[in-house]
Order: sequence, then structure tokens, then C-alpha cells
Amino acid sequence: MGLAALWALGGCNPQPVKTAATPSPSASPRARATPLTLVVTGKGTAERPIHVFQQVHNRIDYDLLASSYESRGPENDMRSIFRNARVTFSDPRGSKITASAPQAEVDQTTDAVTLRGGVVARTAAGMTLHCDRLVYRQADATLHGDGNVIITDPRGFWATGSSFDSDTSLTHMRMR
Repeated sequence: MGLAALWALGGCNPQPVKTAATPSPSASPRARATPLTLVVTGKGTAERPIHVFQQVHNRIDYDLLASSYESRGPENDMRSIFRNARVTFSDPRGSKITASAPQAEVDQTTDAVTLRGGVVARTAAGMTLHCDRLVYRQADATLHGDGNVIITDPRGFWATGSSFDSDTSLTHMRMR
């Protein structure tokens, strides 16, 4: 009976399951840290709107005013959405165009400013541009517009199309 009891008790006390050896931490590849995603919001007033500008070699590339904004993304790679925006773009030759739209997006990854939702823009020479979306590419100081494009000037010039590419003065333009 004693041996049977020991044998029965041995069955109630199972041995631990053997597992495969795990490699030491130094042998496994290091896990990459997930980048911290920042979310920053702000709201301006009529007297003190949100003000953002991009400066390149002591020259203002663009100057943006808006009623509010939300920025998302990792540090130095943010994408910011501005509401009720007015942006003045300046090229290296001194040409300027001021555009207004319900929404503007500044994307640090692509170095572009995109206005959406019914854009109205004017040059210092009096040309007027209307389109659904306007993209300013910082690298070459060019504009691309699409959707219901209408361009007019004070001398009576009038053109329509589905899209266009131009410099910021709207003097070197290709319309489609």
C-alpha cells in the first residue's frame, strides 16, 4: 500500500514541461522604438489668428494665417491642417500670390502646402485664380491647381480648364 500511495502521489505532482531554450537578449535583434506621434492643436481669434511662416535663406517662402489648426505626426515630420486659411506665397524673384481657402495643409514630408475647398488667389498684378485645390511645391516654387480652374486678369484675359501648372506670378502657365 505504501508503494501504491507514493506512486499515486507522484502522479498528482507532474514534472514541469520542458521548453526549448530561448536565445539570450544579446543574440536577438533589437526592437525598434515606435516614434512618438505628436498631436498639437490651436485656435486663434479674429484679432490674433494663427500665424505660421516658412523662411528660406532670409526670404519668406510662404506666410500663412488661419483661424485654427491641428498638427499630427512624429517630430520633424508633421502634417498640419489649418482652417479658414490665407497664404501668401513668395518666389525667389519676388513674385507673390495670396490664396484663401477653407482648409490648408502643410506637409513636412513632401514640403508642400495644399489649399482645398474652393480656392481664390490673387497676384500683385491683379490676376485672379479660382480652383478646387491648389498645391504649392516649395522645392521649385511652383503651383498646381485642379478642379474648375478659372483664371482672369484686369485686361480681360479669361481662361478655364481642369488643371494648371505655373510659377507663383502666374506668368509661365500651362493649362489643361
